[in-house]
Amino acid sequence: MLKQITLVALMGLSASAMAGQWQVKLGGSVVAPTGDYNLGGATVEADHEYAFTPSVEYFFNDNISTELLLAAPINHDVQLAGTDVVRIKHLPPTLTAKYHFKNNTGFRPYIGVGGTAFVAWDEETKGALTGLDVKVKEDFGFAGQIGFNFQPADAKNWGVFFDARYAQISPEVQIEGLESFDLDIDPMVYTIGYSYKF
Repeated sequence: MLKQITLVALMGLSASAMAGQWQVKLGGSVVAPTGDYNLGGATVEADHEYAFTPSVEYFFNDNISTELLLAAPINHDVQLAGTDVVRIKHLPPTLTAKYHFKNNTGFRPYIGVGGTAFVAWDEETKGALTGLDVKVKEDFGFAGQIGFNFQPADAKNWGVFFDARYAQISPEVQIEGLESFDLDIDPMVYTIGYSYKF
């Protein structure tokens, strides 16, 4: 009996996976850091940036999906006491598992949780620190997401979306001649764009 139940459950999961849909999302984002660091009495913080943020999403059923954020490289200027001193180029791949609230309208709110990475390269010092070596390490952290997708009644596959994400990111920064420190970027990422299911 247990074997039969297990077999039926596996067949149901397989059918659910086969019935899934892919969705591509193209958006523009504002990356707004919320954290900072006190270095010798001076505030170190990353400034706001704008980014092109495509993503790919797979729906296991009407309510459950997983989304991979594939942002274009983002440039962040790091400021010391209000002056740019370091420039970082990085990628923020983020994977979330999402729950979509079902209703009888084209308005579908969702929430998601998952993880994110901070992959930095091409760091350079600027301003008063020009010429000093700098290294920003990779980091990994928690990610949360809330938003909605709206599909007009006459739209078969496309829609528009808005979401807000929080990423817990604090990469270690090493600047020649200074003590290393964890830069609490912890950004809010606000995104608006188009979605297309196929």
